[in-house]
Amino acid sequence: MLHAPEGRVEITYEAEIRPGGEPSRVTEVERIIATRPSRYCPSDRLGGFAIRQFGGMKDAAETVRAITSWVYGHLAYTPGSSGPTTDAVDTLLSGEGVCRDYAHLVATLCRALDIPARVAAVYAPGLDPMDFHLVVETALDGRWRVWDATRLAPRPSLIRIATGRDAADTALATTLSGALTMPDIRITAVAGGDLPFDDHSGLVSLP
Repeated sequence: MLHAPEGRVEITYEAEIRPGGEPSRVTEVERIIATRPSRYCPSDRLGGFAIRQFGGMKDAAETVRAITSWVYGHLAYTPGSSGPTTDAVDTLLSGEGVCRDYAHLVATLCRALDIPARVAAVYAPGLDPMDFHLVVETALDGRWRVWDATRLAPRPSLIRIATGRDAADTALATTLSGALTMPDIRITAVAGGDLPFDDHSGLVSLP
């Protein structure tokens, strides 16, 4: 938590992440939380659509791949097309959005089919233009597997910042009092060496 006086405040943050570490196993509490509707992922409202569109797949992994591919193919990535109140139903109806909207729609459709899904805010080397990025994690074979329906950056190079039910849990900043404006924000995330190839179909986990 930061208490700052009125006026301009400049904050600089820098970190280096070393590769390695095993992804954690999915707990029963996490599984329950990740199958329930949330503020931006009203999965209880999209059950019929999800079943008609994606029901009957052979397993959960195939279902998630189908959902992610469908969202990639049916949404137009359009900066400025959504706002702080846009949820997954709004995104489905409008057919456009940004990374958070893609992630919310994928997570919502997964939850509607009883596949536990949550979101992760990440740094994304290779993203252009560079910004904070939101992706989805689904519980498959006891591990959290990451998916990015925008396909704008390779998943193996993603760096976790925060994890939650939806963007309400993973916001860049939350103000408790007063107004906050950000006249300038610069984000840089790079990976050592060449970026890995990612066809966005394999199983990838974030540490």
